[in-house]
Parts: sequence; C-alpha cells; structure tokens
Amino acid sequence: MHTLEDVDKEKLPQHVAIIMDGNGRWAKQRGKIRMFGHENGVESVNQTVESCAKLQIPFLTLYAFSTENWNRPKTEIDTLMRLLVNALKRELKTLNKHNIRLKAIGKIETLPKKVYKELTEVMSKTENNSGMTLTLALSYGSREEIKTAVQEIAVKVKNNIISPENIDETVINTHLYAHFLPDVDLLIRTSGECRISNFLLWQIAYAELYFIDVFWPDFRENHLVEAILSYQNRERRFGKTSEQLN
Repeated sequence: MHTLEDVDKEKLPQHVAIIMDGNGRWAKQRGKIRMFGHENGVESVNQTVESCAKLQIPFLTLYAFSTENWNRPKTEIDTLMRLLVNALKRELKTLNKHNIRLKAIGKIETLPKKVYKELTEVMSKTENNSGMTLTLALSYGSREEIKTAVQEIAVKVKNNIISPENIDETVINTHLYAHFLPDVDLLIRTSGECRISNFLLWQIAYAELYFIDVFWPDFRENHLVEAILSYQNRERRFGKTSEQLN
C-alpha cells in the first residue's frame, strides 16, 4: 500500500478536483438509508483535505452538491445541508490550523439561509490563509456556469464594454464562478462511474481523468495516493507530440 512518502513532490498536480460519488450505494449495501452514507462520507472529506494539505497541493475542489441534486427527496437534501453546516462549524479550526482558505463556486445564494450564513462566515474567517485553497462546488452546474458567463459577456458587448473580437479564453474565464482557479490537472471520480456529471467542463479541458471503483465513504489516503501516482506516470502532451516534449 502506497503512502504520501511515495509521491514525487516535484510532479504534483496543482489542482485536484473530486466527484465524491457512491454514498447512497455504500449505505444500501449495508442495509442502511442513504443518509448513513452521506454521514460516513464526511470522514473521507476530512482525510482527503488533510492529505492534500500535507502534500501542499495548491488547489482542491470537491463536488459537494450539484444543481441537479435539488431534485432529490427533501429529507435527503435536508440531511446534506445539516451535515454541511455541522462540518463547516466543526472544521474551521482545522482549516486555520492547516492554513487552508475555503472558497465556494455555484449558485450559493440558492442555499438555505443557515447554510449560506455559515459558509460565508467560514470563507471570511479563512480568506487570509495562504496555503491550499479548498473549493466546495455547491448548487453547482458547469453548463449553468458557462451560460451565466456568456450572458454577462453579452451584456458587456451590448454596452460597448467589451468588443466581440476581444473575447478570448481569458475573458471567458474571468466571468466564470471558478475564475480564481487554475485548470484542473487531475479529476478523480469514485464509485466506478465513468462520467463527468456537469462538473468543471471548461476547466478540465486537459485534465487527467481517474476513475476508481471505490465508494466515497471508503476513499482513504492510499486511494488518493494511487490517483496521484497514476497522474505522475502519465505523459501530458497538451496537443504536442512526445518528441516535442523531450
């Protein structure tokens, strides 16, 4: 079993993004309700955040709640929101201890008032931390993010603030929820599903994808290490040939 010591610190991904999938199926396998899986998934979040902080990975983004997740049963949504509030209250000390700055992307204004208040307070209390940036994707959908950016740019074009010929990738990026994040280097999805599920579609253009057949509540440090080692063994060409890179 590999450990953090096996990771090449000179070849770390700068931005790791994770689709935390499989809480419900993990619970079902144990004859429990879905909420039991969500509750146990919190420990996986804690371990993953701490492990990334120890490795000094600059950016970690977790897909915590999608725009589509609002269609789930109300009891499940309420549980997820309760867990989120409790985690934010409980983990503030840990975030500051590890010098982690908390950010959020998505339509966070649609979150319940209590969740929004706790989230913005923790972001405010960690904004001066200079270590890893932990970003929670909440009420997030990548197509919505891109649509909103297009609308904002269109208004600026209409008002002669931006000319159409000057719209480039940088302009688009500055209008995205995740404008403060670099492109994703490594995207991990747990549970064996091989889908992107409307997550960071713009930002993963050249990401290395890693799918693991482990439900999120069982995801531990060794699984993260395996994903990073896989990343480090890949050749990232960005459209070039191997000969050009060498």
